[in-house]
Amino acid sequence: MQSSVISMGFKKLLAFEKAFAVSMTIFELSKSFPKEEKYALTDQIRRSSRSVCANIAEAYRKRKYPKHFVSKLTDADAENSETQVWLEFSLACNYISFEQNEKLLSETSEVGRLIQFMMENPAKFGV
Repeated sequence: MQSSVISMGFKKLLAFEKAFAVSMTIFELSKSFPKEEKYALTDQIRRSSRSVCANIAEAYRKRKYPKHFVSKLTDADAENSETQVWLEFSLACNYISFEQNEKLLSETSEVGRLIQFMMENPAKFGV
């Protein structure tokens, strides 16, 4: 029991929680994207948004090694930026509304700030 509690610690990170929520919103919105985007934009935006979460989780599990911790967080930050690019394409293709885009860009920007805080303050995360 104890090891499962320790291994799930990343789920309590605010950056993970917010990134997961963004990823799920993107998943729901992308269900309405055209079929011809299935292996292009739909796949890309889903994968990058999910990767933010996966990289935060990996960073947390590597927190014993400060350079690995920060490295995985930079990967999470890069995936977050990629997600923002795909959101811009989604808007330009009229797959999402201006309001949806603005809300998601605001949320992904917040995730980016949280990731940056983690990179600048690794000791606060058990590193």
